[in-house]
Amino acid sequence: MLTTIEARPEPFTVEPSRTALIVCDMQNDFGAEGGMFHRAGIPVSAIQAVVAPTADVLAAARRAGIQIVYLKMEYEPDLSNLGVPEARNSIVHRRFGVGDVVQAPDGRQSRILIRDTWNTDILPELTPQDGDVVVSKHRFSGFFETSLDAILRERGITSLVFTGCTTSVCVESTLRDAAFRDYRCLLLEDCAAEPVGSNFAHSNHEASVLVIEKLFGWVSGSAAFEEALGDRTVAPAMTA
Repeated sequence: MLTTIEARPEPFTVEPSRTALIVCDMQNDFGAEGGMFHRAGIPVSAIQAVVAPTADVLAAARRAGIQIVYLKMEYEPDLSNLGVPEARNSIVHRRFGVGDVVQAPDGRQSRILIRDTWNTDILPELTPQDGDVVVSKHRFSGFFETSLDAILRERGITSLVFTGCTTSVCVESTLRDAAFRDYRCLLLEDCAAEPVGSNFAHSNHEASVLVIEKLFGWVSGSAAFEEALGDRTVAPAMTA
C-alpha cells in the first residue's frame, strides 16, 4: 500500500515494503560524551538533540514494516582500510586520533573509530533490533566498498529515508551516492544534525538541506513521516 509523506519540493510517495530507513553514524564517537567529537572539543549537543525524534521515527518505521539500516563509520584495528598516509581521508581521521586507545565512560579500554569497541557502538537510545541491518563503512559514503547496495537491491528497496550525522558529510555523501544509483531519497531534516559551534557550522546543515531539496531528493520532518504512517502496523510473519 502506497504512503504519501508531505515533503519538499512535492509530496513523497513510497511503498513501505520497498523502503529502508537509513540511520547514519549515530554512534558514540559522534554523539556521546567521551566519544571522538567530544574529546576533540566539538559540541555534540546538536547530535544528541536529534536522538529522540529519530527514536520515534524508528519505532514508526518498524511498525510499518520498513527495513532499518544502520551505517557505522569504523576502521579495522590495524587501520588497513584507512587509506594511504597522504590521502585526505587518512589525514583528517588521524588528526582526530583514529586508532588511539582511550577509556570509555564505563571504564573499559576502547579505541577511537575502531570496530567492535565502545566508540563505534550505536548510541544506546537507538540500539539496533532483530531484523535491522548494520553496515560498516570506512569512507563518508555508505556505498563505498560496502555491501549496502547489494543488501538494498536484494530486498527490493527503491526508496530511502535518511537520518543521522553529520548532515553535510556522511549523510549527504551517502544520499548523493544513493541518488546516483536511482534510489528515491528523503531526508528527515530534524533527524539529521551538524555539531554546531565547532569547525562545522549550522549553515552546513542548512546548505545540505537546500541542495538535497533542489537536486538530489526530497526533504521532510519526523512529524510528517509519522503522520503519514499513522497507526499502520505490519503483522509479524507466521512461523511453522
